[in-house]
Amino acid sequence: MLLFEKELTIPAARGHEKLLAYLSESLTFHFDDDVLPIRFVITDSDRHSYQCEVAAISGLGRFRKPESIFRFIPRKLENTSHFNAVLLIPTGIGAEIGGHAGDGTPVARLLATVCNTLITHPNVVTGSDINEMPENALYVEGSVICRLLMGTIGLQRTRGNRVLVIIDAHKEKLFVNAAVNSVSAARSTHGLVCPRVIQLDPPVKLRSQYTSSGRAAGRVEGLDEVLMLLGEYWDEYDAVAISSVIDVPEHFHADYFLSSGKMVNPWGGVEAMLTHTISSLYDIPSAHSPMYESESIANADHGIVDPRMAAEAVSVTFLQGILKGLQRSPRILTDQNAMSHPSVVTVADVSCLIIPDGCIGLPTLAALEQGIPVIAVRENKNVMNNDLGVLPWRPGQLYVVDNYWEAVGVMTAIKTGLAPDSVRRPLADTTVEKKAFTVAGADESFDRPSSADQSE
Repeated sequence: MLLFEKELTIPAARGHEKLLAYLSESLTFHFDDDVLPIRFVITDSDRHSYQCEVAAISGLGRFRKPESIFRFIPRKLENTSHFNAVLLIPTGIGAEIGGHAGDGTPVARLLATVCNTLITHPNVVTGSDINEMPENALYVEGSVICRLLMGTIGLQRTRGNRVLVIIDAHKEKLFVNAAVNSVSAARSTHGLVCPRVIQLDPPVKLRSQYTSSGRAAGRVEGLDEVLMLLGEYWDEYDAVAISSVIDVPEHFHADYFLSSGKMVNPWGGVEAMLTHTISSLYDIPSAHSPMYESESIANADHGIVDPRMAAEAVSVTFLQGILKGLQRSPRILTDQNAMSHPSVVTVADVSCLIIPDGCIGLPTLAALEQGIPVIAVRENKNVMNNDLGVLPWRPGQLYVVDNYWEAVGVMTAIKTGLAPDSVRRPLADTTVEKKAFTVAGADESFDRPSSADQSE
C-alpha cells in the first residue's frame, strides 16, 4: 500500500462553473481504477488551466474503500439559530500565520469569541506539546472539514474519547519512553482514556517531500499494518494518535529553525496525507506527531528561534498536543437519519469559512457551491497562487480582508445580518435599473385557466 502525491494540469472549466463535478470527472483520466484520491488542492490557476496536486492511495486491496472525496450533497437550508464558523489554515502551504507550531491558536481563540462553535483542525491549534484551543472549538482532521462542507457527514460532540495510541518502534529507547510518558501525563493531568499503547514494528514509513509549487507533501509506506491494527481493536477506541519518525534530510532541522519562518514546515504535509487516509477509511478522528530521528537531533541547540517555532523548540515528543485535541474530537456520523438530530453539526449549521487568501481546495469549492460565505485573509501569505475573485461567487459571498481583525468584523456583520460594507465609507450610491417590457398577447399568456381547461 502506498500513499503518494501526483501533480497534474487540468484545463479550466468554462467560467469556472460547477468545479466539483468537473474536477471529479477530470481526475478519472489521470488515475487507474485502483488508485483513489485522498487530498486535493489547486496551487495555481488562470483562465486556461488549473495546476493541481493530489494525494492518492494505491493498493487498498481488501480494505474498505472510502467514498469519493468529490461526493457532494447540497444543503437545503441554513440553520441560523447558531453562528458556527470553520477556520482553515491548510497544512504544508507555508502560511505566515498558522504554518508552524500551533501559531494559529491566537487567531482561533479570537474568532471563537464571535462564534457559538469554531470548527478547526490540528494544524491551527496544535503547538507540539502545547494545545490551547478554545473551549468552544471542534478539533477535527482536515478531511473531516472537507466532508462536512461537502454535506456528507455530521459531527457529534462527545464528553470524551478513548484514544488508541500507536508509536514507532524507535531504535533509541529514549523516544519510546518519552512517548509513553506523554500518554501517562495526559492520563494523569487531563484524564485521557487510553485503552492501548501499541508499539509498531516495523513502523509506518513517512517521507517528506516538496512539490514543484513549494507545498510540503510526501510518501507513506507500510500503512497496511496500521489499518489492520485499527480493524483488530475497532471496539476499543474512538480516536487514534500516531507518533512516528518522518524521514527528512538531517540538515532540514537546522535549516527550518534558522530560516526565520521562511522555510515551509516539511513535516506537516505528509502527516496530513496519513491522517486524511485514516479518517476517511475508518470515520474516526486521527492525528500524527513526529518523533525525533536521533538523540543528537533532539539535543541540537538552534538558539533563540522565531516565536512561531518556539513551541517545537521546547517540545520533546510533540504528542501531548494531539492527545488533548483528540480527547475532545467530535464523532463522525455518516448515517443521514442520525445527522438530522438537532445536536449534530452538519453543513446546514456552517455560517462561514475563513481561509488564507489564494487557497483553493475542496473546502473552498464546497463553500462556493453550498452558498457559504467565505472570508479570505490577505495577511496570511502562503505558496498558493490563485485569484479567488474569478470563481463564480454569489453576490456578497466572498469577502477578501487584510487581516484576521477585519475577519472578525465581517463575521460579526454576517452574524447580525448587516451588509459588511454598510459600516464603511464611502457608501456606494443606490442605483436604479430600468427595465422596459413589451408584452405581446398578454391576455392569452397570463389568463387564469378556466375550470374546463383544468379538468382537461
